[in-house]
Amino acid sequence: MRAEDLDLRELLSFSPAGGIIQFMGKRALLFDAVALGLLRKELIDTLGQNAARSILTRFGYAHGRRTAEALRHEFPSLLEDSQTGPRLHSLLGLVEVINNKRTDGSSGTPLVESDWLNSYEAEQHLLHLGRSDETVCWTLTGFASGFVSAWSGREVYFIETHCCAKGDAICHVQGRFKEQWGPELDEQLHYYQMESADKLLAELTEKLRTVESKLRARKRQLSCLDGDGGEEECACITARSPAMRKAIDMARRIAKVESTVVISGESGAGKERIAQLIHEGSARMGRPFVAVNCGAVTETLLESELFGYVRGAFTGAAKDTMGLFEAANGGTLFLDEIGEISPGMQVKLLRALQEREIRRVGENKPRQVDIRVVAATNRNLADEVAAGRFRQDLYYRLRVIELRIPSLRERREDILPLARIFLDESAKRSRRTITGFDAQAADQLLRYDWPGNVRELQNAMEYAVALSSGERIQVEDLPEELRMALPKPAITGTIIPLADLERDYILAAMHAMGDNKARTATALNIGIATLYRKLNEYGKGEEA
Repeated sequence: MRAEDLDLRELLSFSPAGGIIQFMGKRALLFDAVALGLLRKELIDTLGQNAARSILTRFGYAHGRRTAEALRHEFPSLLEDSQTGPRLHSLLGLVEVINNKRTDGSSGTPLVESDWLNSYEAEQHLLHLGRSDETVCWTLTGFASGFVSAWSGREVYFIETHCCAKGDAICHVQGRFKEQWGPELDEQLHYYQMESADKLLAELTEKLRTVESKLRARKRQLSCLDGDGGEEECACITARSPAMRKAIDMARRIAKVESTVVISGESGAGKERIAQLIHEGSARMGRPFVAVNCGAVTETLLESELFGYVRGAFTGAAKDTMGLFEAANGGTLFLDEIGEISPGMQVKLLRALQEREIRRVGENKPRQVDIRVVAATNRNLADEVAAGRFRQDLYYRLRVIELRIPSLRERREDILPLARIFLDESAKRSRRTITGFDAQAADQLLRYDWPGNVRELQNAMEYAVALSSGERIQVEDLPEELRMALPKPAITGTIIPLADLERDYILAAMHAMGDNKARTATALNIGIATLYRKLNEYGKGEEA
């Protein structure tokens, strides 16, 4: 599990009637930021700025250290992610962490260096106390120091070098190992005072009587659409993966020109949505976007569908009817599955594209059209041309620019964000309250290869909503093919012989399938006789 997979919408749960709020499975409290600002002012007015800073810094340190210790005990994989601390800061609404840089802390470079936006401490200090002569993000730097110290196993201290409360444009912090700080740390250390975390916690509990919020991460694959520039969400397209972000960037550039485009990719990968993105980013935005699936219409019907027809052109033609070329005039015509059209229709389409005019079926009068054509195919058109099934001249007329959309298995970072979007849509249509997935269900979504791509994922979410009986989707709510998806093998250490790897994987598959040989053979895509032979070789034939 990674820090970027944490999603506030799934971590926060509460009863609409009130009383108990839970964050990551533990009770949490909501405090108005202004109230915390007033507490800060009261501490400063009553105890003085140095004492108030000491209390708030040590409170933040205790909070950060205990958070890291809890994660190490329960979910060490999450603690190993260096982005967990900044992510928790953001999820809790304390501050937005950007430009977070990590090093090994050697050669005089900071171990951590970050910029902070929208610090609640700077905001409240300015509101209640006005501009400060020194940095004021005391709780936040304390949290960072405690968390990273526990994470690294060494004393680490953060110092805020720039602060919005001082009039700086941004809050900036650096974290270094204690021994690598110079004299500038000496004036900061007395705010932390005691070295022992247990004594520190006991003192803070007695002085502040604060309800301690012990955060615990649930081991599941989540994703957050936080709009921090690390991902894209536009026209219902979610892109966290580099491959999909590259495709979207190219689509946006293509949108600025008038060239015809061929969008290639597997069925269900989202080619039509990319075509819509191109249209919406073009000068034709606001004009019609018309789509037709060429593979779903016969040749005769496709001609009348695209070009229209006049009354009496054929049986049933009772009146003049406009075709899709005319309907899309001034806008974009999306020809899906262009590789499916017949040779005869290819000739007519080529003429329409070259002459920028069409003739309705049964009519000799040409009609001028001003459209941009975006085509899509799940075939390799170059291979189709070589095989003589697709006209070369039409191929080059359409393929001024080609944009390939990666399959969902090539963009696994997008699986969970897309799944949440579809889950939310389906839940709303069904008037159900479903907040997300449990850890096992999220893992199964990531294990599956999704041969049907985004369309299959959307259908799977609708299936899961229909079968779910709780607020979170569980493994048993997923379609059977997802439930049977096996873990992907990974190299974590010494490379072992292939025969040993095969044996271990087959035996693990048998265990995952409840020792059912037929299901195991199906999942492994081997014959039942082959499975029996392998099990006998492993000395597991009779046991299995």
